[in-house]
Amino acid sequence: MTDLRRLRGYTWWTVVAGGVAVAFGSVLDLVVHPYGVVKELLLGAAVVFVAVQHLRYMRHAMAGLGRGEHRPLEHAATFAVALVAWGVMAAEGGFIPAWCALPALVLAHVAAAVPGRSRWPVVLVGGAFTVATGFVFGGDEARPAVVMSLVVVATLVLADLAQLWMWDIALQQERARETTRALAVAEERLRFAADLHDIQGHHLQAIALKGELAERLIGRDDELARRHAAEVAELARTALRETREVVQGYRRASLGTEITNAVGVLRAAGIETAVAGDAADVPPPLQPLFGALVREGTTNVLRHSRARRCDVAISVVGDAVSVRLANDGVRSGGDTGAGAGLAGLRERFAAVGGRVEAGQAEPDGFELVGRAGVGR
Repeated sequence: MTDLRRLRGYTWWTVVAGGVAVAFGSVLDLVVHPYGVVKELLLGAAVVFVAVQHLRYMRHAMAGLGRGEHRPLEHAATFAVALVAWGVMAAEGGFIPAWCALPALVLAHVAAAVPGRSRWPVVLVGGAFTVATGFVFGGDEARPAVVMSLVVVATLVLADLAQLWMWDIALQQERARETTRALAVAEERLRFAADLHDIQGHHLQAIALKGELAERLIGRDDELARRHAAEVAELARTALRETREVVQGYRRASLGTEITNAVGVLRAAGIETAVAGDAADVPPPLQPLFGALVREGTTNVLRHSRARRCDVAISVVGDAVSVRLANDGVRSGGDTGAGAGLAGLRERFAAVGGRVEAGQAEPDGFELVGRAGVGR
């Protein structure tokens, strides 16, 4: 998330800088050269109007290319104001680079707002009007006005669109990553739901049927009704026991199983995952404990980071075991080890004389390490 915010800030300030530079150059030209009070006021108002519109629509474009507000009449009116100001100052011999950039600003934010199929036709038609205005009103400076307007329009529009295109790609990647994470979580939930349904479905159906039968037999054959009621109670106890077994099966899966599941989920989320060491070397009494560590670490990677890589390292030296999960792309201000899940892990490790360490890893990573030993 930190990288995305940084790119957003860079993109925004880049497109803002273009608009500010054009507005500053135009206003400076009005201040330095006397064009008449009325004309200067009108032209200054035109510059402010175009600059504000540019910043407004560029802010909308930060939602993605072609996803901003598209208002044809408003865009046409803004472009007309910019074009008139450019034509007037081309005839007056104003500072050409600044004034021909006014229509270019409008073309940049309109191109960012319209759908992709309309983007380049809008740029080409608007660019043609800008160049034609310089040619018609440029007078003795017609040729420089035409060349300069062509260069400025092409440079400014392409620069802004290139920045927004890179930002749009980053947004699409982030949306794809979030979708993949959600699908991975949904897949795990569906797997659990399917296992629970397969095990419990017939018990619940039998409980319902026998309960209805016992209800009908009350007052007609009380002994048989009591027998069916006893069977309902036994079925309920069996269902409860098997439900606990299902949950414990998920909670007490071996370390190897948890690592396999973690690798599958992380890779499905687009996170490259590598495992060093053999989970089979971890003593059986510690398998559920370190399996819980891997499960919690995987959850933290998916929820609290924009990781591109995650490394799992298993080390067994004598009776001492350590498992380390390290990932990059940690979010600024994210989880630093104070979450409820990590607190529970620390309690479980402390109960067997072990410990859990979690925190930042340079330069932008996060690591979770669990250490424990048999008989400690």
